[in-house]
Amino acid sequence: MNIDLEYYKIFYYVGSLGKISLAAQKLCISQPAVSQAVKHLETQLGTKLFIRTPKGVRLTTEGEVLFSYIKQGYEYILLGEKKFKEMLDLESGEIRIGASDMTLKYYLLPFLEKFHKEYPNIKVSVTNAPTPETIQYLETGKIDFGIISEPFQISKDMVVKPVKEIEDVFVVGSQFEQYRGKKLDFSDLEHMPIICLENNTSTRTYVDDFLLNKNVILRPEFELATSDIIVQFSIRNMGVGSVVRNFAEKYIQTGELFELEFKEKIPKRRFCIATSKKIPVTNAAERLLREYLNC
Repeated sequence: MNIDLEYYKIFYYVGSLGKISLAAQKLCISQPAVSQAVKHLETQLGTKLFIRTPKGVRLTTEGEVLFSYIKQGYEYILLGEKKFKEMLDLESGEIRIGASDMTLKYYLLPFLEKFHKEYPNIKVSVTNAPTPETIQYLETGKIDFGIISEPFQISKDMVVKPVKEIEDVFVVGSQFEQYRGKKLDFSDLEHMPIICLENNTSTRTYVDDFLLNKNVILRPEFELATSDIIVQFSIRNMGVGSVVRNFAEKYIQTGELFELEFKEKIPKRRFCIATSKKIPVTNAAERLLREYLNC
């Protein structure tokens, strides 16, 4: 049957309210229009759906069976509309973000804190992963946007906006006091015990590539999963830690670590926000990007 769904909508309200007049008021249409729609539906279905009573109308046996299904379906549609409106009004919804420990801690977290205070009913899911994996998650639609750090390779469908500069440094503890204040060559690092991140990170890639251009190849004694752990290893004098300055800043200020100085500085790089042209973001994610991250 090819029945106009509007007839079912009218049937639902007449069945729910038990009066043609109340259904007309609810739907903001005339009583004759409601009666005509019910009559058309009954004609197309080939059976009576309502019996008139002194107080209004009541469902026939066939009408009750049909109404039980129409009620469930239509109220589910109404619930969907309600949830959809809540998402538009930021009363509910979800934001899916990809970020590494570094980008989360030293860029994203303060913005999420402010956003959560204003929109406490929005669920925020953060997938913690290094930049290469975050890009993969974005390309496959598993996240709405990613906070990534240079260097990276992206597809033509991705849009990237730089948002914060960062600086890579080498830090050491008290047992490396002989290097304090000295201007070193990067080649000196080849003779030192190096502590660095694992290979699948943008930080490791950037530092390795920069040093390779200086004909310097590091052979780390420790390859660790997080920069926070590298800092702790360095404080305990287990080697020379290769980290982004933010991770070591507090310990440099307290004197537990100091930064090795070189005749040339490693160029700064940036955190970036990455979105996809192919994947529309949720209303909540768009609000976070536009009003909080200025993207």
